[in-house]
Amino acid sequence: MDYKNSVAAKIKEHVELELEAIEKLIEIPPKPEMGDYAFPCFQFAKTFRKAPNMIAAELAEKINKEGFEKIEALGPYVNFFMDKGTFVKATIDKVLSEGDKYGASEIGKGKNVTIDYSSPNIAKPFHVGHLFSTAIGNSLYKMLSFEGYNCVGINHLGDWGTQFGKLIAAYKRWADEDALQKEPIKELLRIYVKFHDEAEKDPALEDEGRMYFKKLEDGSKEEVELWEKFKNLSLKEFDKVYETLGVKFDSYAGESFYNDKMDAVVKDIEDKGLLVESNGAKVVMMEEENMPPCIIKKADGATIYATRDLAAAFYRKNNYDFYKSIYVVGSDQSLHFKQVFKVIEKMGYDWAEKCKHVGFGLIRFADRKLSTRRGQVIFLEDLLNEAVGKTREVIEEKNPELENKEDVAKKVGIGAVIFTYLKNRREKDIVFKWDEMLNFEGETGPYVQYTYARGKSILRRAGEVSGEADFSKLTSKEEFELVKVLGGFNEEILDAIDKLEPSIVTRYTIEVAKAFNKFYNAHNIMATEELEVKNARLKMVEATCQVIKNALSLLGIEVVEKM
Repeated sequence: MDYKNSVAAKIKEHVELELEAIEKLIEIPPKPEMGDYAFPCFQFAKTFRKAPNMIAAELAEKINKEGFEKIEALGPYVNFFMDKGTFVKATIDKVLSEGDKYGASEIGKGKNVTIDYSSPNIAKPFHVGHLFSTAIGNSLYKMLSFEGYNCVGINHLGDWGTQFGKLIAAYKRWADEDALQKEPIKELLRIYVKFHDEAEKDPALEDEGRMYFKKLEDGSKEEVELWEKFKNLSLKEFDKVYETLGVKFDSYAGESFYNDKMDAVVKDIEDKGLLVESNGAKVVMMEEENMPPCIIKKADGATIYATRDLAAAFYRKNNYDFYKSIYVVGSDQSLHFKQVFKVIEKMGYDWAEKCKHVGFGLIRFADRKLSTRRGQVIFLEDLLNEAVGKTREVIEEKNPELENKEDVAKKVGIGAVIFTYLKNRREKDIVFKWDEMLNFEGETGPYVQYTYARGKSILRRAGEVSGEADFSKLTSKEEFELVKVLGGFNEEILDAIDKLEPSIVTRYTIEVAKAFNKFYNAHNIMATEELEVKNARLKMVEATCQVIKNALSLLGIEVVEKM
């Protein structure tokens, strides 16, 4: 039973508002003793020409109480108290019958969504900063797919630009071929850093880099082959990280893919009278929008990121006919995307409003600063390995007899890192603190995974549940509050999709774990004397494990059966 919908339907019989509008007004009271749902009556004061508290009292009297324990007025609110036994049974039955599909819907059926995420630069390290985009994009992909949308995951690789001319120059001068085959990204980073160090002493090197990039743009055989070599070696390394994270893409169309698609877009902009000259460059003016001009072509005729992103936007619309196009890129690129989307709007395409930039913060370490040019980077692979190693140490200390320690350490360690990236609002910066990330008792990934493992341990000890389950007896505060949290899963996912904010589901998993542990500490499940109540509690444990598994899966985190 959808109680929120039922509350809205009962109210609709007495007020002139659409069902959807009523549902949006319904609140969750701050304290359980005030009810499970509350409807505010302030906005009806003028219509009914009465004080809101009087309206609430009259509504509470008129509304049909069927299906609810009680309905009463409290000040200007009508408070609804669910029939606990009916609600608990309906919710647990629904979770267990739907299993891995619990929380899913077909709300997005027939709608295509493109999601541009991860997008590392070829020949540069896949560092800790890239995981922000990767984790957010992967989670949004999973959530949207779970709710019926047809998703297209795009890894818009940074595989074009003057840096490749510099890299070719560096390769010809200093590359160690053996090192390149063994650890390609580290060797490419070494020579890239060396190029910038040497260019400070000899600025002529910058001209050499530009010369090689011009050759690359012109299709020179040697330069193209080197570029392809750098790209293939990089993708091979990136794929190791993606495999570790369980991340997949539907398209690897990077910047270079749009080289032959930009002219048509530039011509369209020009034909619509939007392209003007400014200091030799071709730009779209944005004075009315209080933004600087969007450069389409530089003074030397070269295109830039905006040109390629415009070409990409048109390609995605034409190829995928998207309902929504999402770009998971750092918040520092906010102006860039505002300009790109505004250009599309000025060109007369109403689908510009379907393009959404999903920004995120920075990764910070207390004692160091990240810089690719200086070689001061932390490889994501190294960070994940460190997380697994530290988790293994904790497991050795807490449960040295545990089977499959390596597999558990991997899932919990990597899960802890992903959880940290997705725990707070995405635009908030992350400060790495290992003791917090790997804490089994705080608001962390390991805490949630440990809760799941604890539930599974109870179920293993209980064996197969046989006989009836009496859900009408599960009316204690701890039991009812846990089931209420379980019942709200789909609503949390839809809220996360609406706000493009995975942290909503991450925080939800913490709430489930907290509610379960309160229930676990208040009730000795295995010592419950009444078999029907014991069976009901065991089914509640099973339902909790199912919801945690489903929620963590949407975040890209695997569960472990034992810890």
